[in-house]
Amino acid sequence: MVSTAGQKYRNIIAWSIAGISFLTTLVMIVMGRLAEAGPVVIILFAALGIAFRGYDVLKGFAYTLMIFAAVTTALYYPQYFIKVNNFTLTALITPLIQIIMFGMGTEMGVKDFASVAKMPKAVISGLLGHFTLMPLLGFTLAKVFGFPPEIAAGVVLIGSMPCGMASNVMSYLAKANLALSITLTAIATLLAPFLTPMWMKILGGEFIEVDALAMMWDIIKMVILPIGAGLLFNKLLKGKLEWLDKLMPLVSMLGIAFIIVIITASGRNNLLQIGPALIACTLIHNTSGYFLGYWLGRAFKLSERDCRTIAIEVGMQNGGLASGLAKEMGKTATLGLAPAVFGPVMNITGSILASYWHRRPPQEKDTDEKEIVTA
Repeated sequence: MVSTAGQKYRNIIAWSIAGISFLTTLVMIVMGRLAEAGPVVIILFAALGIAFRGYDVLKGFAYTLMIFAAVTTALYYPQYFIKVNNFTLTALITPLIQIIMFGMGTEMGVKDFASVAKMPKAVISGLLGHFTLMPLLGFTLAKVFGFPPEIAAGVVLIGSMPCGMASNVMSYLAKANLALSITLTAIATLLAPFLTPMWMKILGGEFIEVDALAMMWDIIKMVILPIGAGLLFNKLLKGKLEWLDKLMPLVSMLGIAFIIVIITASGRNNLLQIGPALIACTLIHNTSGYFLGYWLGRAFKLSERDCRTIAIEVGMQNGGLASGLAKEMGKTATLGLAPAVFGPVMNITGSILASYWHRRPPQEKDTDEKEIVTA
């Protein structure tokens, strides 16, 4: 709950603006003027995002609401997010991904990879679920929904991605095994240059032509090289440049938001045509990942905390990397749509699941509790 008078008044103002915006939006929908409601809807999401930050139980959704505000802006005013003068904004996607991956590397260390030896069964089960269940599920859903080929391939692409850093945050909030979460993210990211092109060639090749070697190089330059630089930074300079340590998480959040906005603007027409179906598809894909990951952990006879971790790791994909690959393939407006939709959906469902588990801490006492605290 809010702790200061200033925050309290800020929340009252934010809730008031959100309420007025919501009622105004409803009136405009009833009057058939939704096409003109853009500014009001943007203000609604932004005000809710500010209001949610004042409550511990809600603040996990604040970033997602800001993403919604940004996406709404891109849908109503796409011309501002496609080109600036003669510069095409999609050219920013790859460098933004590289900056985000560098930030991930700065938060990693050798211990994140060495942890594999301490919990091999949990790591194997998590990787198995992530790199088998999710690609196959993505392919199945793409077939069932009957999307156009390039959009269907985008669903397979998001299913073939490694875990994203958001999964580490959700694992922490869910009182899951944070050490395992970080380890799975690190190992899955290193395996991505091999497994993602393989699945895209096998499954995505049903819909579009896939150059697996070119995709492998794209992943190496967008992921492996920046993470390597980040690891080196962690080893040599971590803690010596405090301003950079504090800045990188913010840069990563803003970078992901901007990538989603650019892709939304580029693929606006396609998104308006198939948006509801694509949202339904990504929601099924994402939540099925949580369910299958959790019960895969149970099948491996893992602890409750480890099962929660694997559920989150399997269900949450690196949408930013998928967006970058779509851009490198020259298909931002089609192949990139599923990753753009998956990002906000994943953050909403992940926050809900993490909040639910946070209120129901595991009863068992795992032997790696000390490791989790220090991770």
